[in-house]
Amino acid sequence: MAERKALNPMALTAEEAARMLDIPREWVEEDLEAGAPRNPDGTINLVHYAAWLNLKLREDDRGEA
Repeated sequence: MAERKALNPMALTAEEAARMLDIPREWVEEDLEAGAPRNPDGTINLVHYAAWLNLKLREDDRGEA
């Protein structure tokens, strides 16, 4: 049986974040290009990314985007 690598939700690749959120990797990459937060090493903190997404949704709802 293959051993599974434990994921660190504070340091995910775009591919790992997309898999965890069950969305296409391209969506995560587009968000990163649009200014979604990254760690200094380029990885994604899932909590920071979710907060950024929530902020963007709220801006869209108010017509600020």
